[in-house]
Amino acid sequence: MKNLMFLAFIFICFSSHAQSNNPKQLVIDFFEAFHEQDTVKLKTFATDSLQLKSVSRNAEGKSTINTSAYSEFVKSIASIPKNVRFEEKIHEYRIEENGLLATVTTSYTFYYKGEKSHCGTNVFNLVKMEGNWKILFLMDSRSKKNCD
Repeated sequence: MKNLMFLAFIFICFSSHAQSNNPKQLVIDFFEAFHEQDTVKLKTFATDSLQLKSVSRNAEGKSTINTSAYSEFVKSIASIPKNVRFEEKIHEYRIEENGLLATVTTSYTFYYKGEKSHCGTNVFNLVKMEGNWKILFLMDSRSKKNCD
């Protein structure tokens, strides 16, 4: 029995360690915390200097770039009422990893209150710090067109 518990402990340790060292898993964990509105967990994924950028087109069709602090993003997630359904459905993950840097790109469709709101692409730039991946930069595009 002791051997079985020891093996289970080792498996859990290596599994959690492997997840923290995997860029794709970090992004999966990010979205899991996002959907659960777990602001404590969301804060653990980011570097201190993380800012978010969103690219979209305004009513005149011109490209616009909005910048916000990660702390504001986390506050906005916390402010969504618990009875309001929202989901960012990820369609695919594209990963490029090279030493201390990684990029994870995801296409997505965002649903709010069960209705399609918009779609786009997320770009996560990650940095490996003390053996763990952290989000260094996060950018997304948003469009209401061509979301099929």
